Amino acid sequence: MALLPVLPSVIARRQSWPKVYQLAHGAKGFLRSFQGVIMSEPEPLQAITRYLQKQHVLSVCGGSPVWCANCFYVFDAENVAFWLMTEEKTRHGSQFVRDPQVAGTINGQPKSVMLIKGVQYTGQVSLLTGAAEEKARRAYIKRFPVAAAASAPLWEIAVSELKMVDNALGFGKKLSWRRE
Repeated sequence: MALLPVLPSVIARRQSWPKVYQLAHGAKGFLRSFQGVIMSEPEPLQAITRYLQKQHVLSVCGGSPVWCANCFYVFDAENVAFWLMTEEKTRHGSQFVRDPQVAGTINGQPKSVMLIKGVQYTGQVSLLTGAAEEKARRAYIKRFPVAAAASAPLWEIAVSELKMVDNALGFGKKLSWRRE
């Protein structure tokens, strides 16, 4: 990528991040990369939801001492919640029971800093039961068919706050949402 040689002149001239990309890749590369990107801000929760529905692994951290785990998830856009499957006897599962306050991240692995996107979240985790558990299990198995063979319980992280970084909208651009 030809970005590094261009960076000092861009900083000196205080140019925008899309301009950095254009200088590094030429006008055709710039237009191809930004096709379909709406530069005006959509409703933050809608934009964050679109991203979360395309991903499938989150990190979840909590407890004392703090412990993190990666889990497959389904995002429930209607309730702004994550559904995940794990046993209570896992280290993170047992911490969920003792201390339901959690935080974590969801991110991809782009090769270009221009394409970095990721979400940070906080919320309360709880074990699902009854109709809520059945609804979540159906959605989870639809997304991850191999889970049909698992009997592990399903958990819900009721999200309190979401913050997304999306460099495609401008370097360091952040979208935020809080539960009222």
